[in-house]
Amino acid sequence: MTTQTHEKRTPYGYEDLGRLMGLMTGAEKHGPAATSTLDALWVLYDRVLRVTPETAGDRGRDRFLLSKGHGPMAYYAVLAAKGFFGEEVLPGFGSYDSPLGHHPDRLLVPGAEIGSGSLGHGLPLAVGTALGLRAQGLRDPAVWVLLGDAELDEGSNHEALAFAGPAGLDRLHAIVVDNASATHGWPGGIASRFEAAGWSAATVDGRDHEALYAAFTAPHPGRPHVVVARVEPKK
Repeated sequence: MTTQTHEKRTPYGYEDLGRLMGLMTGAEKHGPAATSTLDALWVLYDRVLRVTPETAGDRGRDRFLLSKGHGPMAYYAVLAAKGFFGEEVLPGFGSYDSPLGHHPDRLLVPGAEIGSGSLGHGLPLAVGTALGLRAQGLRDPAVWVLLGDAELDEGSNHEALAFAGPAGLDRLHAIVVDNASATHGWPGGIASRFEAAGWSAATVDGRDHEALYAAFTAPHPGRPHVVVARVEPKK
């Protein structure tokens, strides 16, 4: 028990994430889907998101929803690095008795806010979460959701982003990891689609930590905010 507690509290840095991801073996890893999100997830959890293992149940915590749940390895690595569970859990990834499934399960994964993996669910759930917090008078918690560019082909996302802008959900933040895998597209790029619906938007290099941090923390009074993080195209 002493060893396990020590492992959970050992400080990790960005340079440790590759090793942590390497502990997750097995088939159906969706490697490109995972690695495309690694930098955005790290900057968010390391420098922006106001939630820790100790505050994960607090009403005033920030909420992070992983919509791109079909590639959760980077998410699991970051959660382990931040102490939500010990790294000894990682090698069991995807096995029958592991809490770390090929899609995250909020009932099994410490720190996970939703079960995800079905494309198109995360942004609508994030909109509902932001509305629920507003209805309770909780103005401090921020709601973050990470999507892949291909998810934006789903009609449920179009409805959610079209609603969020006019609703003035300024505590709502979306990260779209763009690895050029979408079937469809938008004239002027992904950010223009959100801007047309009343969102604040920024497009940055999805591997540049300082650019990601600046975009994540940019002021956007009265409007939801989206950061399009461009990474290398999916092969």
